[in-house]
Amino acid sequence: MAASSSSQAPLLEVENLKKYFPAGKKQILKAVDGVSFFIARGETLGLVGESGCGKTTVGRTILRLYEPDGGNIRFDGEDISHLRGNHWKKMTRRMQMVFQDPYASLNPFFTVGEIIEEGLIIHKLYSNKAERRERVYQLLEQVGLSKEHANRFPHEFSGGQRQRVGIARALALDPDFLICDEAISALDVSIQAQVVNMLMRFQREMNLTYLFITHDLSMVRHIADHTAVMYLGQMVEYGVTSELYSHPAHPYTIGLLSAVPVPDPEYCRTHQPAHLQGEVPSPINPKPGCRFCDRCPRATERCRQQQPEFTEIAPGHYAACHNL
Repeated sequence: MAASSSSQAPLLEVENLKKYFPAGKKQILKAVDGVSFFIARGETLGLVGESGCGKTTVGRTILRLYEPDGGNIRFDGEDISHLRGNHWKKMTRRMQMVFQDPYASLNPFFTVGEIIEEGLIIHKLYSNKAERRERVYQLLEQVGLSKEHANRFPHEFSGGQRQRVGIARALALDPDFLICDEAISALDVSIQAQVVNMLMRFQREMNLTYLFITHDLSMVRHIADHTAVMYLGQMVEYGVTSELYSHPAHPYTIGLLSAVPVPDPEYCRTHQPAHLQGEVPSPINPKPGCRFCDRCPRATERCRQQQPEFTEIAPGHYAACHNL
């Protein structure tokens, strides 16, 4: 993929990223298989696709919760793919994650204050406990809670409040980059809007950069500067969000966007959605050719034999399809 056309330099650049898992004798699950993208500083990339497409694995591999099996990850110009020791520890201060499940990602035996304070202790950011606790209180107020919540345990909070705690923990180290992995999918719709508005405010105030992983395409349209679409471990389309939504090129993207609910009864009566046919094939030892061809209305014999290249079809708009 070409270098960023944004006025801001890329903060994160991912090139040909691969992550494979053993899946039995002589079988390999190719969860992420050659994914490339960049995110400019201060911008949001929405990473979308059906469940099981590999988008969460991309986020976890960037943060090295999974070690990459191939490719390069560059953060602020530095290759971080194989950093170790104190150098990697320092880098983790700048890269944090908000997890999907706001309950499973919080230690039930720690108070909220201890959960948020833990990173400050590990990185030795404050000289004494009083300063750390003051920072914890400040973070709780930033995310819409109060310092009285610091002595409570995660089970005493609602789902939306727990996710606010998770966001406070991620912000504690003053990071430059946040990966939000389905960060709103487990929340009520009204709470989703509050959390997203809060994240957008933090982005403006702190110049944060986001990788927003989700299956909610309507939300991505609202918050993302660029959108990347994944299918079965590979990127199939990437572009400026407004362009990708108004002129989707790949048949998979067209199918996904067609399924987004529209609050217009007249449109729903006259619109014929481009339903995706069939089931998602197994990512274990995938067949040669385009991985979407068995579900694609445009598929030809070439699609079944030859994997399409990820090419620029318009300025800043990329897609992997033989029949564009």
